[in-house]
Amino acid sequence: MARKVRVAVADDQNVARSFFEFHIAASVQYELVASLSAAEDILPLCERERIDLVLLDIMMRRGLDGLTVAQRLKQNHPEIKIILVTSMAEERWEQKARDAGVESFWYKEYSDEPLLSVMDRTMAGERVYPLHGADVPFGQVTRSQLTQRELDVLRELTAGSTNEEIAEHLFISVNTVRRHIQNLLTKTGFESRLELAIHATALGLVVSDRNRTRNPDA
Repeated sequence: MARKVRVAVADDQNVARSFFEFHIAASVQYELVASLSAAEDILPLCERERIDLVLLDIMMRRGLDGLTVAQRLKQNHPEIKIILVTSMAEERWEQKARDAGVESFWYKEYSDEPLLSVMDRTMAGERVYPLHGADVPFGQVTRSQLTQRELDVLRELTAGSTNEEIAEHLFISVNTVRRHIQNLLTKTGFESRLELAIHATALGLVVSDRNRTRNPDA
């Protein structure tokens, strides 16, 4: 009989963890070793247990974020396969995951392919990434109708940055920042930068690195 694939899950949402647990339990190929609420707990687990596959959510309410944990896990245990999962629509994380050597990436809300299929393909040696990002509605437009620079500015807005801080972070002028914000307001139909930030945050359309890596318990 073929050896089962030993899986560890880390997600701070109870509903999401239950979803993963159900699908793993229903499969004859996989065995759930641990289901954790903190991403960083994956690291000591992999030191003391044989783990073949890790399902790791990116955004966490406490402790290290999933992307940071994936980077560290790949440094210490490159043989362990990782699927990063997220309910956010932040496409920039896909490239960061590739750069870290993460095998696969799955959008909880937007992926057409079932999770078990992604798990099977990942364990078969494939690198499974979305063919296209999540084209989320945002006001009167969708994500794809915003330019990359507009998304960069929007990402800074969600972090609460001032125009001067945005200009410094993005190496552009304050006047250029103002122009991009006005373009965003015109395209989306929102009435203020606060509305832009609130709706982008609620959708997970963009997430600044400062918000992703924040540690409320620190």
